[in-house]
Amino acid sequence: MAKPIVAIVGRPNVGKSTLFNKLAGKRISIVEDTPGVTRDRIYAEAEWLKYNFTIIDTGGIEPESDDIIVSQMRRQAQIAIETADVILFLVDGKDGITPADSEVALMLRKSKKPVVLVVNKVDRLNEEDNAYEFYNLGIGDPVAISATQALGLGDMLDRLVEHFDEVMLGEEDDEYIRIAFVGRPNVGKSSLINKLLGEERNIVSDIPGTTRDAVDSYLETEEGKFILVDTAGIRRKAKIKDEIERYSVVRTYAAIERADLCILIIDAKSGISEQDKKIIGYAHEMSKAIMVVVNKWDLIEKETNTMNKFKKDLQCELSFMSYAPYLFISAKTGQRVHKVLELAKQCYDNYNKRIKTGVLNDVISKAVMMKEPPVVALTRLKIYYVTQIGTKPPTFVFFVNNPEALHFSYERYLENQLRESFDFSGTGIKMEFRERKDR
Repeated sequence: MAKPIVAIVGRPNVGKSTLFNKLAGKRISIVEDTPGVTRDRIYAEAEWLKYNFTIIDTGGIEPESDDIIVSQMRRQAQIAIETADVILFLVDGKDGITPADSEVALMLRKSKKPVVLVVNKVDRLNEEDNAYEFYNLGIGDPVAISATQALGLGDMLDRLVEHFDEVMLGEEDDEYIRIAFVGRPNVGKSSLINKLLGEERNIVSDIPGTTRDAVDSYLETEEGKFILVDTAGIRRKAKIKDEIERYSVVRTYAAIERADLCILIIDAKSGISEQDKKIIGYAHEMSKAIMVVVNKWDLIEKETNTMNKFKKDLQCELSFMSYAPYLFISAKTGQRVHKVLELAKQCYDNYNKRIKTGVLNDVISKAVMMKEPPVVALTRLKIYYVTQIGTKPPTFVFFVNNPEALHFSYERYLENQLRESFDFSGTGIKMEFRERKDR
């Protein structure tokens, strides 16, 4: 089940980034930023009580007198609000209610999304009375915090997670496989989805950036039931000047968060870019199922081993996800398009695979016999027991004498043994190492 998405929304200078950084940087309950996310730290993975969720840092929403800017700001806010499951609406306790706050509150009321009203910059107990004014926004009971001093964050997070059960109940049926098609603009994501659907469901154009929002299409085939998500292409940060496009980037990351499988579409003519590696790196760090599709293969002049050489070059560029399968197609002519969902189903089956505990421990025991763990800081790692605690992705817990004695190279060795023994091609896997005292 996908993690809930929480957006921090509000006008500029109310402390959104301070709150985001405080949550992302503290280990009270929050894990550090996931590698592969954009440098301005749009996303962070978070955890509070029994819940895991994703927080989004959005830009400031400030309506201006200029009608064009007003409409653009409203559109930015709407995209961020639509993307999230729950909203943290941040206001400034020192400034009181401003017209911009009222404007954002109106948008939030219309959205019908769960909202937690957070009054920031309440640095002292005697200033909590300042929060009462914000009842006038009609959003609900305000929670007073100080992001800079980390005061009241626990109460705020308690209020936040109260909404998660109702959010999770609204998730799509698990029998659908959700696939996010990602990549740069104009590589053929919409064309491929239209070919798979057999109809012109998504707008196709040679103009990069035609798709602004993540669009869902439902499809049932012999391979299974799928939700195909067409995402906006992500360009280099320096080229993202349109503020609406910046929020399209947010939506693309949200689509990856919700996906079971991410398909990276690469243009055969232009090859892979740093942005391609960044976006699929995010999916890799989340241990999603992943496959790489090279589109427009009909435009390439073929020689002996052209495909093998192209594939080797790509595998070198994407060496951090050596488990991903590759497929060369032409969405325009239909060449090998029928294999996309067939391969996607194989990747998903591995993403959802469960291994019996007895078989799992036999494999790891043999692996340890073949190659003993190295000594780290005068301690040799001992593995007592291994069990799989989850799927989507396959997640394994190793009970050991001392997790600090695990060398990264030996962790990679154990992962390779799991992959070779149980065929986890096309999916990331997670491995946790927990201490268990030797009796």
